Amino acid sequence: MHRRQFLSSSLAMGAATSLLTTQGAAMSSELYVPPEEHRHEGTIMMWPVSRRVHPDRVFLDILQDTIAEIANTISDFESVIMLAHPDDQAAARKKMSQGVQLLNIPTEDLWTRDAGPLVAKDASGNHVVSHIRFNGWGKKQIHKRDGQVAAALAAELGMPLIDSGLQGEPGGVEHDGHGLLMAHESSWVIRNRNPGLSKAEVEARLLKAYGAQRMIWAPGVRGQDITDYHIDSLARFTGPGRVLINLPDDPDMSDPFHRAAIETHDILDAAGMQITVIPEPVIRRVKSYDFVASYANYYVCNGAVITAQFGDRETDTLAVKSLKRAYPGREIVALNVDALGEVGGGIHCATQQLPA
Repeated sequence: MHRRQFLSSSLAMGAATSLLTTQGAAMSSELYVPPEEHRHEGTIMMWPVSRRVHPDRVFLDILQDTIAEIANTISDFESVIMLAHPDDQAAARKKMSQGVQLLNIPTEDLWTRDAGPLVAKDASGNHVVSHIRFNGWGKKQIHKRDGQVAAALAAELGMPLIDSGLQGEPGGVEHDGHGLLMAHESSWVIRNRNPGLSKAEVEARLLKAYGAQRMIWAPGVRGQDITDYHIDSLARFTGPGRVLINLPDDPDMSDPFHRAAIETHDILDAAGMQITVIPEPVIRRVKSYDFVASYANYYVCNGAVITAQFGDRETDTLAVKSLKRAYPGREIVALNVDALGEVGGGIHCATQQLPA
C-alpha cells in the first residue's frame, strides 16, 4: 500500500482549522521520552515481507535491500535489532551485516516509527513502553502482525507496557525531550484513530505519554495520504526551541501538502521557534507526484545522522550542511533511499530508538 497515494489526490481539502498554538498546563508525568539525539542502547527496525502490502516481488526485494542498507549503516555506530518472523530470517540475514541482530518477532511492513515501541523511562529511570496502539493508520492497511510488535517487543525485553489510551503513530508527533511536542491535528484528532476524544483529551494523553508540558498543533491534511500527514516528514526538533523544516522553494498553493507545510511553518514561527529551512529537492531521480522527498525524515543515532539524498546536488549538499550545523560533532551519512520515498516514507519512519 502506497502511503502517500492512499486516496485520490483529487479529494478536496477540508476547511482550514483555526491556527492556534496550544499551551498545555504543566502536568506531572512519571514517564519521560528522551530526545532522539540522546545516547541510544540501539535501534529497532522491522523487516518488510508482506506481498499483500507490497505485491510486486521485484520492488519488495529492492525495499528489503534499502532497509538492510539503513540497518547496516546504523550498525557502524550502534547496535541494531531487526524484527522478523523466523521463516523470514534466513533471507534477511544474507543482506545484513553481523552488527544487526535478528529477533523473532513477526512483521508485515517496515514502519517501525509507527508500529514499534515508544520506549520511555519511568520515575526510577527504568525502560517502559509508553504504548500508543497502532491500528494500521486508521485501519487503512493490514496490521495483524505489525499491530502486535510493540507489545511483543516489550515482553521480549521485559519492559512494562503502559497504555496511553491513544491509537495512532509516534511518527505523527515530534518531541524535543525538553517538554514540548508538535503535531498535525489530522493525524490524531480523527475518527479512525481516536473516536470520541476531543483535541484537548488527545493532547493531554500525548503529553502524559511523552512526559511533556505543552504542545504546538497545526492543522495538517486529512485523507490524502495513509498517515494523514505525519509531522516527521515535514518538521523536526533539533533541540529546545529549534526546528528544522523541509519546504518547497516555489510552493504550489493548489497542493494541499504545500499549503499545510507553509501553514505549519507560520505556526511554529508564531510560537517563537528558531527555524532552519531546507529546500525540497528540485531535481529528483524519482519524478512521480506522490514521491516523498523529505530531508527532514532523517534519523539521529550515536555519533551520526542518517539522512536521504535525492539526486539534486545543490539541495542534497544544503541538507548535509544544515544537519552538520544542527548536530555538531556527528557524522552525516546520506543514503539513496528512493524506495522508501516511493512508498511514502523515509529513514526516520523506518527506525525507532532504544534510549540508553
